[in-house]
Amino acid sequence: MSDTAHKILEENVGNIVLIKTREGVALRGKLKSFDQHLNIVLDDTEEIRSDGTVRKLGLVVIRGDNVILISPVTE
Repeated sequence: MSDTAHKILEENVGNIVLIKTREGVALRGKLKSFDQHLNIVLDDTEEIRSDGTVRKLGLVVIRGDNVILISPVTE
């Protein structure tokens, strides 16, 4: 992980982020923690489905090699 990516993630711990996975799943939740492999822990997580519906998931651990996009959510 680049220093820039690490810095952006550090600045957003405790904030809401949007994550997209290789399988096309979109997840939105509060970034609790991450590691050098980009393994991510989200709390209060919601899956945003392609039809616009939302499914609440709660606490989720995402393996880093599944992540293709992470973006801070501005409200």
